[in-house]
Amino acid sequence: MNKTQLISQIKQKQSFLCIGLDTDIKKIPKHLLSLDDPVFEFNKEIIDATKDLCVAYKPNIAFYESMGVSGWESLRRTLDYIPEDILVIADAKRGDIGNTSRMYAKTFFEQLDFDAVTVAPYMGSDSVIPFLEFSNRWVIVLALTSNEGGLDFQNIEDKNGKQLFKNILETSKKWGTDENMMYVVGATRAKQFSEIRKIIPNHFILVPGIGAQGGNIKDVVKYGMNEECGLLLNSSRGIIYAGTGIDFAERSKEKAQILQQEMAFLLSEKGI
Repeated sequence: MNKTQLISQIKQKQSFLCIGLDTDIKKIPKHLLSLDDPVFEFNKEIIDATKDLCVAYKPNIAFYESMGVSGWESLRRTLDYIPEDILVIADAKRGDIGNTSRMYAKTFFEQLDFDAVTVAPYMGSDSVIPFLEFSNRWVIVLALTSNEGGLDFQNIEDKNGKQLFKNILETSKKWGTDENMMYVVGATRAKQFSEIRKIIPNHFILVPGIGAQGGNIKDVVKYGMNEECGLLLNSSRGIIYAGTGIDFAERSKEKAQILQQEMAFLLSEKGI
């Protein structure tokens, strides 16, 4: 999915919601456990209930690869089931030397056919550029994350007083364009979006931390939205685990709908 298509979906659905499929077999409703592939069946019902309310799904790869071969099969079936007009992000946070990154890129873009993958930039251009060699795919670079430990390094200042995450933004944006690169910025860092937008005014930003982690949509939009929207707000646990019974998918839909309606109002205020 290219940038034009993504923006079109945002306008059509009046939503910039990304739903994280962090599917933990220990947390899914018990009535699914007797099925041959409970993880896929859970994802399937979540997708059926929410596909008209979101523009992206983001499977967290750790929850699938931790289950071995069966987990990879559940992931593949999930990917095959997601509608083609929805962006699909591999939350994999890969990043290694060039030849290894190239193999990671082939895994997610050729074997699994994801639209985008999250990448850690700590090893520099070698770890990111191989992902950018694939057309009509996105690289989503970690910049400023929501977790408390992210501040151990991301705000460290260099000799000129510039924080590390700003150096990451300024350097990495030269490797690609706003047509094939996005950035991860946590919702709990909302007030820093103004500074970030000065560096990357036109890039999409994937924003985790909405919902269970306490991020505020209005603050993210206030400081981070651009003229094309430029945001994908992710909610995982807050949506997919909204219910624990037979009606879990309906409860998930209700949570997603609340977020979508708020997003529709905020988009209309911006004239998008």
